[in-house]
Formats: sequence, structure tokens, C-alpha cells
Amino acid sequence: MPFGQVLLAYADAAVAETPDLALRRQTVADTLGQAAMVDASAVIAIFQAVVKIADATGIPLEDQKAEISADFREELGINTYKLE
Repeated sequence: MPFGQVLLAYADAAVAETPDLALRRQTVADTLGQAAMVDASAVIAIFQAVVKIADATGIPLEDQKAEISADFREELGINTYKLE
């Protein structure tokens, strides 16, 4: 994908809220234009929202994600939340 690395770097910075987020956003705008930066931001935002909605509705956690998150879910007490 053309400019995929630029977009991926922006998405990674946005999701992780890294200190270079503003630089990554500006790089997208400089490389692809302001409209593309807005579109990329919207895509990042909707994917973040969909994940939160899925979590809030109780969609079951995939086996792989359950395995890699078992330790911190136990530490945070998430496993004791009541499921209905």
C-alpha cells in the first residue's frame, strides 16, 4: 500500500498515545494531504470506538487474547466482574 508505513506509524502512535503523535499526524498531512490525515484520524477513532462498544456489550474475549491477558486481568480483578 502506498504510504502504508506513514499511516501505520500514525495509527500506532495514536493508539499508544506516544509522545510523537503530533509529529506522526503532521507527517501524514505533509505526505498525503490534510484530507487524508482527517480520514486516517476518523478510521483510527472508529476502530477505537468499535472495540470499546464490543467490550461493553460483553462480546467474548478470543482465546488468544485471553491467554496473553490472563496475568494482568487477574491482577486487576477483571476476572471477578459479574457477567450476565
